[in-house]
Amino acid sequence: MHQDREMENTILKVYLQPRSSKNEIVGPYGDGIKITVTAPPVDGKANEALIQLLSKKLKIPPTRIEILKGHHFREKILRISGIKNGIDLFRSPKDLDFKGKID
Repeated sequence: MHQDREMENTILKVYLQPRSSKNEIVGPYGDGIKITVTAPPVDGKANEALIQLLSKKLKIPPTRIEILKGHHFREKILRISGIKNGIDLFRSPKDLDFKGKID
């Protein structure tokens, strides 16, 4: 018998900086995290780069990352589904390549 488990959703505030020198998760910023991407903020390219970067770092399909608010702004609210524990996003800097220390 196949048993479906409900996927956990994590809401994440992201401050996105497009046209940066590299794609990276910088670290905590205000009440969210700062992420830089090389893509320009044109035709959704920066949003696509953001989703691809998080998908790669979290090892989940990009379809599990959705921009809820802020499609045309630097401040975004994301819903990430299918990760075991959303709080782990902030407790495992090694997995997300944070530059700074999180305490």
